[in-house]
Amino acid sequence: MNIAVAQSGGPTCAINSSLTGIVKEARQNNIEKIYGVKNGIDGVMNERFCDLGALLSTEEKMKLLRETPSTALGSCRIKLEEVSFHPALYQTIFANLEKRGIGAFFYIGGNDSMDTVKKLHDYSVQSGSGIKFIGVPKTIDNDLPETDHTPGFGSAAKYLATTVKEIICDSNVYNLCSVTIIEIMGRDAGWLTASTSILRAHCGGAPHLVYLPEKPFRIEKFLNDITRLHKTKKAVIVAVSEGLKNENGEYIAAAHQSGKCDVFGHKYLSGLGKFLEHQVEVSIGCKVRSVELNVCQRCAAHIASVTDLDEAENIAAAAVRASLSGKSGVMMTIRRVSNTPYKVEYNSVDVKLCANRERRFPSEWINGDSNNILAEANDYFLPLIQGEVNIRYENGIPLHFNIYDEDWTF
Repeated sequence: MNIAVAQSGGPTCAINSSLTGIVKEARQNNIEKIYGVKNGIDGVMNERFCDLGALLSTEEKMKLLRETPSTALGSCRIKLEEVSFHPALYQTIFANLEKRGIGAFFYIGGNDSMDTVKKLHDYSVQSGSGIKFIGVPKTIDNDLPETDHTPGFGSAAKYLATTVKEIICDSNVYNLCSVTIIEIMGRDAGWLTASTSILRAHCGGAPHLVYLPEKPFRIEKFLNDITRLHKTKKAVIVAVSEGLKNENGEYIAAAHQSGKCDVFGHKYLSGLGKFLEHQVEVSIGCKVRSVELNVCQRCAAHIASVTDLDEAENIAAAAVRASLSGKSGVMMTIRRVSNTPYKVEYNSVDVKLCANRERRFPSEWINGDSNNILAEANDYFLPLIQGEVNIRYENGIPLHFNIYDEDWTF
């Protein structure tokens, strides 16, 4: 049979490792043709297919793709309607797959992408098509259920720890009271923000305060926490998740945001750091600055975790093997076997358990004051950021694989 693979949702610096994993495993199992699809499910609808196997014709290209951030095939954020509302759409998708002899479709993505996998699998069963649909997880948010962690998270955590450590160095140079607020991605789950706590294994107590969306946030307590710390520390470093909410479940900076949502109903969040900066400036009056890391967290391939890239490749290879064993309608998962030595296994679960669901940061790893992360979390985080990639450079700039430079067009 032939297979097809597409990428969806936000980019990471490990998602292309999953592409290489699928291509390598498919070749080992004599898959005839490996199609890549531009811009996720939108590309299937509009027949933007390419011969991915031909494009990755050498080991050198495969290695370069693995080290390249973002989604080489492009991405999309499309919520498929239920088949009962738009049967013709599903008929088009399946016709475009079937006429290319595609027997298995792999979708690399997060929570919302798993919703697409579920709907396509259900239609395949209902229609008797026989095409298999398998979800390959990725998200820097690390909020997919049923898996120990998600590819993309380890590299993002490594970038955050490094960047926050450098911010700490910058903030400590002056002999005056200051506050630095670092706004980190995390709409409803605080995994990324919490991961900055791994710095305590290297450089003491900073960040001194960590606030996650898993716990209600109160401005008064936040200001009191800073004031208390200023009695013993001049430079206070604070890490906050962009999705902090109050006791009523309202986003803290909602009044300063657009209120607009994406197609999946997720609100666009930004400006929390600036909002908190203003609160500190007015109430405490010390030197204060906020840093919004924004999209830099997603694709910092220059400081990727080798563990992360390896697992992204391995879980995709496991997805190909799962399809060949007859599985469909599943998401691949990582099960942690041990921390010392660090060891994982690759399994799968019914995609229904993952689609449109989120896994929050564990409450037992948050301190009683809801303003910091307990040391036990480091046993979880540290194995995921290990290993450095030997990045290749050209004229002083990292070299990337650009699929659009190859001799083909969609």
